[in-house]
Amino acid sequence: MGRIEEKVAVITGGAGGIGRAAAARFVAEGAKVMLVDLDESALQEAVKDLGSNVSSYCVADVTSAAETEKYVQATVEQFGGIDIYLANAGIEGKVASIVDYDEETFDRVMAVNVKGVWLGIKHIFPLMQARGGGSIVITSSVMGVKGGAVLSAYSASKHAVIGLMRSTALDGAAHNIRVNTVNPSPVETRMMRSLEAGINPQDTDAAHEQIAASIPLQRYGEPEDIANIMLFLASDESSFLTGGVYMADGGSTA
Repeated sequence: MGRIEEKVAVITGGAGGIGRAAAARFVAEGAKVMLVDLDESALQEAVKDLGSNVSSYCVADVTSAAETEKYVQATVEQFGGIDIYLANAGIEGKVASIVDYDEETFDRVMAVNVKGVWLGIKHIFPLMQARGGGSIVITSSVMGVKGGAVLSAYSASKHAVIGLMRSTALDGAAHNIRVNTVNPSPVETRMMRSLEAGINPQDTDAAHEQIAASIPLQRYGEPEDIANIMLFLASDESSFLTGGVYMADGGSTA
């Protein structure tokens, strides 16, 4: 018997490193998953790896209410409901001082990283309520609890979803809907390759080494490290946990 046997999970950012790792862990523990992202070819590849009997995908922009309704409805039609919402879609924006940061990029980061989470919760919450409860897990960041000198939009967005999580946890408690954040430090994903290039365009390997050296465990996290915590928070093993911020940061905030 799997830890989330017969549960249905929606995973936004499902084509990325953490999203795909979480999907694999969830399926291995008995869940069916709907992957949501903009990259259809990557989604198709993920579903092929997972198995079309236990997974599906929906190409959708999480910043759009209509597109959010689309992926929610697609999940209900295919799997019958939603028990787990992994609000994982996110973008890094750019590496720039606040005075050099452009408004268009700031707005896009906030739209994806905050509005996208809010829209998902807004549309999925009633379905969970009707099913007698559920678990919402939001991907925040180590930058959600401390600042980033050249990552103003990203850091602000990851702080914001912690506030959204806490408010939703209080709203959800009466309905057995639990809400928590997972806050990774750097993880071996495409996002970090982009940030390394922004930090040191001439030598991304040096940027990687510099960042890894700043983490007490002296390494980046692996997507599976983060997926394991997400699985725990999605499962009944964490049935008394809601409103929490769970650091997955190799000791970075110790």
